[in-house]
Amino acid sequence: MTRFIVENDIWALFPQAKIGVVVAHGIDNHGKNVDIYEEMLREAEIEARQFLECEEFSRHPVIAVWRKAFRRFKTKKGARCSVEALLKRVKNGQHIRTINPLVDMYNAVSLRYGLPCGGEDIDTFVGDIRLALAEGHEPFIPLGGEENDPPYEGEIVYKDDVGAICRCWNWREAQRTMLTEQTKRAFLCIESIDETRNEVLYQALEELASSIRRHLGGTVKTHIVDIHHPEILITD
Repeated sequence: MTRFIVENDIWALFPQAKIGVVVAHGIDNHGKNVDIYEEMLREAEIEARQFLECEEFSRHPVIAVWRKAFRRFKTKKGARCSVEALLKRVKNGQHIRTINPLVDMYNAVSLRYGLPCGGEDIDTFVGDIRLALAEGHEPFIPLGGEENDPPYEGEIVYKDDVGAICRCWNWREAQRTMLTEQTKRAFLCIESIDETRNEVLYQALEELASSIRRHLGGTVKTHIVDIHHPEILITD
């Protein structure tokens, strides 16, 4: 039995937060038709232009709300919300490259809805996964890295019993738990801290779940985690 738990320290800081979760079991994440995901990303890049209208990039509400949030907990210098990083690349005329179907799908949803998305391989988890304030010694090797770079004490992280899974809430994911073409069971999340965008979150969650069902098969379930429902079951 594996649970996803958002700890009380997070609700104390962000009582309005909602996290949409997709749990997918028995999927086939092999990139059999790369053109599908390439097209998905290019279309999402076009739709993302709605978030790039402000003359000063960081002033758009979908970015500004996370800039403000990142000032409320300890972060690594220069760390930014994942959706800001994606949108900045589009603003600079860079295409988001395909990686594997699950990653491509959540990147497309992130661009289309202006919400941070991420995902992990459930079969790499040790114990429950938690969104929590770091103790400051959790092992963490970033995606594509080789050296341990643990979070700061008081930094918001996703973590399990072995170490950190994603640093600075949604800034950088771990090599250990990354989604690959061999992933059979996936945990994906979409995060919102802006109460005015709750409906957008629900739409994004349903689109991501539908896309996984259509392209990867398996059993796909959705959940909303909030202050009133702070934990869900990921595996029996």
